[in-house]
Amino acid sequence: MRILVYDVAADSGGAATVLKSFYEEFRQDTENEYVFVLSVFELQETNHIRVLNFPWIKKSPLHRLYFDQIRAHRLVKKYRIDQVLSLQNIELPHAGVPQVVYEHNALPFAEYRFRPWEGFRPWFTRQVLGRMMKRSISRAEKVLVQTNWMKQEIVRQCRIPSEKVEVKFPPVELPKPQNCHPNPEKTMFFYPANASAYKNHRTFLKACELLKDQGCGNYEVVWTVTGRENRGIRAIRKEAEERNLPIVFRGPMPKEKLFEMYASSVLVFPSCIETIGLPLLEAKAVGTWILAADCLYARDGMGDYEKAEFFEPFDAGRLCSLMKRRIVKEG
Repeated sequence: MRILVYDVAADSGGAATVLKSFYEEFRQDTENEYVFVLSVFELQETNHIRVLNFPWIKKSPLHRLYFDQIRAHRLVKKYRIDQVLSLQNIELPHAGVPQVVYEHNALPFAEYRFRPWEGFRPWFTRQVLGRMMKRSISRAEKVLVQTNWMKQEIVRQCRIPSEKVEVKFPPVELPKPQNCHPNPEKTMFFYPANASAYKNHRTFLKACELLKDQGCGNYEVVWTVTGRENRGIRAIRKEAEERNLPIVFRGPMPKEKLFEMYASSVLVFPSCIETIGLPLLEAKAVGTWILAADCLYARDGMGDYEKAEFFEPFDAGRLCSLMKRRIVKEG
């Protein structure tokens, strides 16, 4: 069988990690032939793997649209492809052969529904792209997902047979279990996340404001944003500084530093939309306390982990209470 692997979006980060994992898997499969169609990410060709790069796709969204709709399906005919594996959440248009779709975008299937004024991009992804993804899933021969909760929601929302959806957990590097060593002078709360609206920093901020109003101190919060990424996070930083809250806008950290932070802090994870919630798995592997939003992804990832407690994603009062208990016990 000759399979076309379509992933012109991947260039770095998690998408590149997933792409490389499939590549390594297919390197061992010499019974089939593979044609990787990529933009800028480079892979080495083998006797049974051909790699086609089209870097001009990255010039603009229009270049990407033109390639998706006009150019890509011609490669199916040119290389006599038997099946397409799309790693981009949606099938390759006009392919004319059976397709497998790797679905890793949780926005169309998560519990929380963003309104346009809360975050236009997540709203657009759910309302517009989400409909396209669900139609694509219904047409696909097979769907690959990263988590059990995604499989359950796709089966329910797209009304497709359960056997059509396969859970393929992505490759992740988890830290080794280690002895946690909280700061004896003050409790540290840690939230490694970017500045996207659905990461829900504001609920965390409100919980800190409630702690201050209750006269509770002796703690520090560390975020991996700078507070300058976008308008929403700039407003949060301004409010934190005006209220003199103990929030440190540290910015991105290398993985080694992240693992150190897990061992010396309490992970707070208020994000309302995730596919996996990798920091939850990393902190769980270390063995630290976790305060997480009560969402499907978090319940799925935490399982029966005894050091996890949950709060409704926008319930700052409940988060404040959980933090206060950790301050009393750890401080």
